[in-house]
Amino acid sequence: MADTLSTNKPSRLGDMFRALKYRNYRLFFMGQGISLIGTWMQQVAMSWLVYRLTDSVFLLGMVSFANQIPSFLLAPFAGVISDRFNRHRVLLVTQFLFLLEASVLAALVLTGTVTITYIMALGVFAGIVNAFDMSARQSFVVQLVEKREDMSNAIALNSSMFNMARLVGPSVAGGVIATLGEGVCFLVNALSYLAVLASLLLMRVPRTEIKTQDTKVLKSLGEGFRYAFGFAPIRDILILIATLSLFGMPFTVLMPAIARDVLGGDASTLGLLMGASGVGALLGALYLASRKSVLGLARVIVWASVLFGLGLIAFAISTNMLLAMLSIFVVGLGMILRMASSNTLLQTIVDDDKRGRVMSFYSMAFMGMAPIGSLLAGWFAERIGVAYTLLGCGIICLLSIVPFVMSLPKSRQLVRPIYQRLGILPEIAQGLQAASRLSSPPEGGKM
Repeated sequence: MADTLSTNKPSRLGDMFRALKYRNYRLFFMGQGISLIGTWMQQVAMSWLVYRLTDSVFLLGMVSFANQIPSFLLAPFAGVISDRFNRHRVLLVTQFLFLLEASVLAALVLTGTVTITYIMALGVFAGIVNAFDMSARQSFVVQLVEKREDMSNAIALNSSMFNMARLVGPSVAGGVIATLGEGVCFLVNALSYLAVLASLLLMRVPRTEIKTQDTKVLKSLGEGFRYAFGFAPIRDILILIATLSLFGMPFTVLMPAIARDVLGGDASTLGLLMGASGVGALLGALYLASRKSVLGLARVIVWASVLFGLGLIAFAISTNMLLAMLSIFVVGLGMILRMASSNTLLQTIVDDDKRGRVMSFYSMAFMGMAPIGSLLAGWFAERIGVAYTLLGCGIICLLSIVPFVMSLPKSRQLVRPIYQRLGILPEIAQGLQAASRLSSPPEGGKM
C-alpha cells in the first residue's frame, strides 16, 4: 500500500483531471461549466425575486415544487426515451428549450411584467424539459469517455464543475441583483446556453448502435423498474438519494429566509451562503476526482451522510454569519460526497442497455422528491419556523443512513461479481496473492 501511494504521488494532479484528455468530454466540460454559472445565477435571482414579490416561504416552496415535480412524474418515461434515441440530439433540443425559457423570463422581469403566475408556469415548462435533459445528460457522459476506468473521474469532474459554478454563480448573482436587478441574471443565464449548444455541435460523437426495442413504452418502463428495484444495491442507493432530496435539499429553498430574516442580510448574504456551500461541495468533488477506483465509495457515502446531517443541524441553530457559513460549508461537502459517490456507483454497476432508465429513476429520486420536500418544508416553516424545520430535516437525514449501513454487507456480496467482470477487483486479488507469498516461508522452511 505504501509503495502504491508513493508511486502515484507525482501524477496525482494529472490523475485528478484525466477524463479531460478526451476531446468530447473536454468540450462538454467547458460548455456545461459556462452554462451552469448562468443556471446558478438564475436560481439565486429566482429565489430572491419570489421572496421579494410575495414575502412567503410557502410560495418559495411552491415555485420549487412547480419547477421540479415534472421530473418526478416524467423521469421514468424520459429514461425510456434516453435508451431509445440519440442522446446527443436529445440534449441539443433540451438545451435550446432552456434558452427559450430563460429568455422569456428575462424579458418579463426586465419589462416589469413578471408575476408569480408567470414564474410558476415557466417553472413547470423548465421542469418538463429538465426531466428529459437530466436522464439523457447523465447517460451521455459515459459515451464521452472511451475507457471505463476513467468514468468515475468524469463523474467526479462533473460534480467539480457543477460546484465551481455553484461557487461563482451565486456570488456574482448577489452583486448583480443588488446593482442591476434580477432580470440581468436571467438574461446572463439565457446567453450562457449558447456555450453548451456550441460545445454539443462541435463534438464528434461516434455513432452508437441503439438496440431496436419492439417492446411498448410501458413494458420497457416496467422492465427498467424491475431491474432497478429488484437489485438491492441499486435500490438502496436510489432510496438514499430520495431521502436526501426529500428531507435534505429543502435547505436551499429556505435559504433566502435565513439570509434575510435570521441573519438580517440581503441578496449578497444569500450569495455568500450559497458560495460557502459551493466551496464545501467543490472540495468534496475534487477529493472524489482524485480517487482512482470506485472501491470504498460506500464508506464515503456513510461518512458524507453523517457530515450532511450534522452540518444541517448546526446551520438550523446558527444565529451569526460565521457559524452559518461554516455549517453550510459542511452541508455542501457532505451533500456532494453523498450524491456524486452514489451516482458513480450506479453508473458503474448498471447494465448499459438499461442505463437511461436507471438514471431516470436517479433523476426521479434526486430532482423528483425535492419539490415534495420543498413544499412540505415551506408549509412547516410558516407554522413552526425556519430553524425548527431545518433542525428536523437534519435529524432525519442523520438517521436515514442507518438502513443503508445495515444492508451494506449483502450489497457488497451482490456487487462483487460485477466488479470482477469489469476488472475492478483483480488488482486486489493480485495484491492479496503477493502479500500471501511474502508472509509464507520460502522453500526449505527458512525465514
